Amino acid sequence: MRKPVMAGNWKMYKTPAETRAFFEAFVPLVATARECDIVICPPFVDIPAAVAASETSRVAIGGQNIDYRKDGAFTGEISAPMLKAAGADWVIIGHSERRQFFGETDETVCKRTVAALEAGLKPIVCVGELLADRESGNTAKILEAQFSGGIAPLTKDQFQEIVVAYEPVWAIGTGKTATPEIAAEAHQVIRNAMKAKFGSDVRILYGGSVKPDNIKNLMAQQELEGVLVGGASLTPDSFAAIVNF
Repeated sequence: MRKPVMAGNWKMYKTPAETRAFFEAFVPLVATARECDIVICPPFVDIPAAVAASETSRVAIGGQNIDYRKDGAFTGEISAPMLKAAGADWVIIGHSERRQFFGETDETVCKRTVAALEAGLKPIVCVGELLADRESGNTAKILEAQFSGGIAPLTKDQFQEIVVAYEPVWAIGTGKTATPEIAAEAHQVIRNAMKAKFGSDVRILYGGSVKPDNIKNLMAQQELEGVLVGGASLTPDSFAAIVNF
């Protein structure tokens, strides 16, 4: 079995001072966790504090987004080389909130993924369906379309360097969690698409209201190779419980 990835997405929470306080409490709690990759993706302004605070630990730092261009007159944007230079090693690409609120498309997901790889970052590429898609029975169709537009254009070598996160939009920040069986079924759809296109697969994470009290049942599914955690990653005790489950 490949090493699972336990990743935390802080979204728009925490100041640098709060980031330092988090790591002071969190790092000792996961000091013996060697069976997984641990990643925390704070807001951009917190990355220097997170990098410094995690320096002697096994916790890696990532960004929540990047522009696909290296530089230019794009006010408010941050490039992959900038993120890498700030000390990050990972980056989330195509999160549903970026798709919903900021115009992210499958095409820009692919461009950002390529830019991340060229800068030496490890992309966590997100896919997932809306509640209406789930209720109308179109989950597989949506996941296959997102894979086709956002991941399939990669070269085989590029594909081997990414991680994919399945995040059902209806389960993000809602308190609703896909059952382990629903998650595993969606992961299988994604995995089949991977193998059909590239002849191999990569790690697939689950994201959507992951908590300490459901991590064991989720990770009991062989299809799940880690999690992308939102709210529960903001508290040292709760995220440590997920990492150490």
